[in-house]
Amino acid sequence: MFQSVVARTGLLCLALTSLSAVALAQAKIAVINLQKAVIESNEIKKASVALEAKFRPRQQELEKLSQEIERIQQTLQTGQGKLSPQGEADLNAEGTRKQTSLTRKTEDLQKDVDAERNEILAKSSKQMQEVVAKLAAEKGYDVVVDVSTTVFFKPALEITTDAIAAYNTAYPAK
Repeated sequence: MFQSVVARTGLLCLALTSLSAVALAQAKIAVINLQKAVIESNEIKKASVALEAKFRPRQQELEKLSQEIERIQQTLQTGQGKLSPQGEADLNAEGTRKQTSLTRKTEDLQKDVDAERNEILAKSSKQMQEVVAKLAAEKGYDVVVDVSTTVFFKPALEITTDAIAAYNTAYPAK
């Protein structure tokens, strides 16, 4: 009797192991470079150009301010010994004021650019994940893994290009 129970348990374990191996063998897996897919989408390319154009005037203002600071430094260097103490103090004060302004404006610009870029990327990343889920359903993938979490995969498993094409169709650049 005991041998019969052991035999049945052994057969059950063997059957379950075989079924789990079959289930794993049938899983369809795809790999995507999600970051690349988002960045190479037409919408992000267009948003990048628009973002650059939007902030170009402020960038040019910073470049102009930087040139003014350089001119003040050159005047101080070439005028050493020729400038009055008051003239030198005035130039130093003006240079310090402009350098402070440049630093503040640079930080403000960077903060504004980062905030807008992050907002755009967050929206596009969410939309890309929706597109990938739809693509996976259409192609019968059980799992889609990001390339950043994989050590090795066969190139045939990558669906990044398909995801970009599907995204560009679902969300055309406006």
